[in-house]
Amino acid sequence: MAELRNPNAPQQGSGGGGGDMRSMLAFTVLALIALIAFQYFKPPTPSTPPPQQQVSQPAQAPSAMQPQTAAAPGAPGQPGQPGSAQAAPAIVAAAETQTIVENELYRITFTNRGAQVKSWILKKYKDSHGRPLDLVNQRAAADFGYPLSLYTYEPALTTELNQALYQSSATGIVTAPAGIIFKYAKGPLTVTKTFTFNESYVVDTEVNVTRAGSPVRTLVQWPSGLGDQEEVAQYAAGKFAWSIDGKHDSVGPSKVGGNATLEQPYQYAAAIDLYFAAAFLPAVPSRATIVTLHNTIDVPKDAANPTGEKFKSPVLGLAVGDTSGDTHTRLFAGPLQFDVLAAIHAIGPDGKTTGEDLKPLIQFGWLKVIAEPLFLLLRFVYHYVGNWGWAIVLVTLFFNFLMLPTRLMMMKSSLKMQRVQPKLEAIKRKYANVKATDPRRNDMNAETMKLYKDEGINMYGGCLPLLVQMPLFFAYYRVLANVIELRQATWGWLPNLAIADPWHVLPVIIIASMFLVQFITPSPGMDPAQRRMMAFMMPAIFGFSMWNFASGLALYWATGNLLNLGLQLGINRSKMGVELKALAARRAAKSTNKTIQGRR
Repeated sequence: MAELRNPNAPQQGSGGGGGDMRSMLAFTVLALIALIAFQYFKPPTPSTPPPQQQVSQPAQAPSAMQPQTAAAPGAPGQPGQPGSAQAAPAIVAAAETQTIVENELYRITFTNRGAQVKSWILKKYKDSHGRPLDLVNQRAAADFGYPLSLYTYEPALTTELNQALYQSSATGIVTAPAGIIFKYAKGPLTVTKTFTFNESYVVDTEVNVTRAGSPVRTLVQWPSGLGDQEEVAQYAAGKFAWSIDGKHDSVGPSKVGGNATLEQPYQYAAAIDLYFAAAFLPAVPSRATIVTLHNTIDVPKDAANPTGEKFKSPVLGLAVGDTSGDTHTRLFAGPLQFDVLAAIHAIGPDGKTTGEDLKPLIQFGWLKVIAEPLFLLLRFVYHYVGNWGWAIVLVTLFFNFLMLPTRLMMMKSSLKMQRVQPKLEAIKRKYANVKATDPRRNDMNAETMKLYKDEGINMYGGCLPLLVQMPLFFAYYRVLANVIELRQATWGWLPNLAIADPWHVLPVIIIASMFLVQFITPSPGMDPAQRRMMAFMMPAIFGFSMWNFASGLALYWATGNLLNLGLQLGINRSKMGVELKALAARRAAKSTNKTIQGRR
């Protein structure tokens, strides 16, 4: 081995060099002995863990929250292993327990296994069997996880976090407003989950996970759909909805990826269906991170026959966290009810709950500007009549009378067109031999337009009223198909305005009334054979399309049809109606004569 020399020591052979070296070695040995003796006899001082690892409880905390055991033998940091830090005391519950939190709106059952939710009963809503509605989809949760469980990018760690027995600051029944703290620690891992409840549907959630003092990126999740989903159609109605920088949108299951991480300034992100939602509102939107969860489950096509034919149906969920590692978010789990959503706001630019509300979670779509006032009108009428069915009937009558001028406009336009029909046919005969590519076709169009102008005819007069009515119809459709107020609302023989008429009375009324309206409406400009075909085809198409639609929408359509039938009978008795009917009769007779002559 090469000799190591002290460059500052005298060279061998110089006088007194050996004695100096021996003195230095002796001094060094004595210093080492003194240092070892000091370390041996000095009283031990425990290491101070970082703030995130503090797991000891205050003196007044329940005994269940006290640490049970020290670190397991052989674990990192155990006394007796040189050079390792001392581990924090383990915090593990001795047995599985439950904590129930309730207020006037919900009854949430927590288990300390995973510190997650086993059931989330909404007290004001029932399922299809008349039982209190559980917002937890029990069938899917058994496979994919329960609400407020944790999500990490390490499968083994995720399993440990969601299977561990946490110690809870409260057991039994707790009445909101209140809070619960769940804690778990083992080896280098320390976990704290804090939930705060008030009188609303919103739960404040904080999650802190550290390993050896360093934050572990952990998200809190709602992984397995919603509990009111019972049939294939209800699963298909699920969506992932969000708001980024005040711009909100939603997508269906086919566009939601599984385990996709999205980092955007989310004001909120939600898993929704037609009537309920689980929506997270991050405390710091600029640091929000979202993981979309998309699974499938076998669902019976008919909920009343669970052993019948089954289909693979999508189950949407999501996990929400913070890029800093520590997660702080609010969770809204409840109904998509207009006033409830209007009272819940995301975090605004000022760091307070002054951001946008959650009303966009109701899927009114691009017709929101019409649909929302329409719903408010329906609700206004409901407050006076006390029944949503009658509110639909009255609002439908109101809009039909409001649209009566457009209906009369269409008939006047049709009458004017029929009055000038002989002149139009003369123009067509004049240019009958002119080909479509011939420039003289422009002359025919010019003469036709001049005739319309001289007679005061707007060639679009018959279409414009329809263009006015169509947005209203689609807005009505969006309202009646999406508002939770119609869910399980009754009217007459209808047990639920949100599902199809069980006796199919309304679709039959729709078919019959449409046929009668088509049959008695004078249509001089239409070929009689074509008119008869339309009289049968249109009612059949629209009627059978309503066969399985929500009965609230069918009630609206049937009411409008019956009113139109009455209005048409009245118009037919008017001077304008009599003239239109005479023109239609002459056209029919003329068409019949041409057919007979052609056969001869």
